[in-house]
Amino acid sequence: MIHKIGVIGAGQMGNGIAHVCAIAGYDVVLSDLKQEQADQGLAVITKNMTRQVSKEVIRQDEMDAALARITAAQGIPVHADCDLVVEAASENEDIKLSIFKELCTHLKPGAMIASNTSSISITRLASATDRADLFMGMHFMNPVPLMRLVELIRGIQTSDATFDAIHALTLKLGKTPAVSEDFPGFIANRILMPMINEAVYTLYEGVGDIVSIDTTMKLGTNHPMGPLQLADFIGLDTCLSIMQVLYEGLSDSKYRPCPLLVKYVEAGWLGVKTGRGFYDYRSDGEPTPTR
Repeated sequence: MIHKIGVIGAGQMGNGIAHVCAIAGYDVVLSDLKQEQADQGLAVITKNMTRQVSKEVIRQDEMDAALARITAAQGIPVHADCDLVVEAASENEDIKLSIFKELCTHLKPGAMIASNTSSISITRLASATDRADLFMGMHFMNPVPLMRLVELIRGIQTSDATFDAIHALTLKLGKTPAVSEDFPGFIANRILMPMINEAVYTLYEGVGDIVSIDTTMKLGTNHPMGPLQLADFIGLDTCLSIMQVLYEGLSDSKYRPCPLLVKYVEAGWLGVKTGRGFYDYRSDGEPTPTR
C-alpha cells in the first residue's frame, strides 16, 4: 500500500506532483539539493492551491489539510521511509542515474521508484537500482495540477504488482493513465517534440517568422498555444534533450535537432524560466518575438 510519497526535485514538475499527491490525501516529502529550493517549491504549491481556492476548484480546508501533509526537505536520505519515490529531476540521464544509486542506499525494502522522465529508457534507468522490478515510468504532463494525463511506462523487469499499484495511484490522483511501451520519447514526446523541432526548422529556414508560425498552428489547427511558445514554456533545454534522445535512440535523421534550437540553448535563452526564448518575457507587457 502507498501511504507516503517522496518527490525528488522541487522544480516545476516536482512541486506539481507533490501538489496533486497531497490533495489526494497522501503524505508527501518534497526534496531538493538545498533546503531553499525545497522551500521555494512549497511556496509555489501554496500559491497554486490558493489560486484553486479562489476559483472554487478546492475548498480552503482542503488546501490547509493538503499543505499540512507536505514536508519540504533537503537531500535524498529524507525519503528513507517512503512507500514510493517519484524522481522529477532534470531531463539528464547522468543526473537521474546518480540519484537512483544514492536513493537505493536509503530506501526501505519493498519501496517503489517512479521516474518522471519524458523520454529516457525506463529499463536503462532501472538497471542503476537494486529493485528493477519495483521501478517504472510515471510521466506527468505540465502543468501537473491542470493536465489530466499520466503516461505509464514499464521497464523490461517491472513487475505486474508494481504496475498495478502505480496505475491505481494514477487514478486516485484524478489522472487518466495512458500506457506506453519503453521506446524513446514514449507517446507524447515522440509526437510532440518532432512537431516543435519542425516549427524551429520552419523559422530557421525562413519559411515564416515566429508570430506567423504560432498563429498558423493556433488558428489553423486549433492548438491552444503555438509550437514555439509551447517550447518556451516547456524549456528549450528540455526540448533539445528530448530531441537528442530521439535522434540517438531511433537513429533516424528526421529527429535531428534543429541547429537554431541548439543555438538558443547555447545562448542560455531557454524560454520562460530564463525570461527569453523564442519570445522575450522580461517586460510586463505581451511577450515579444526575439527573432
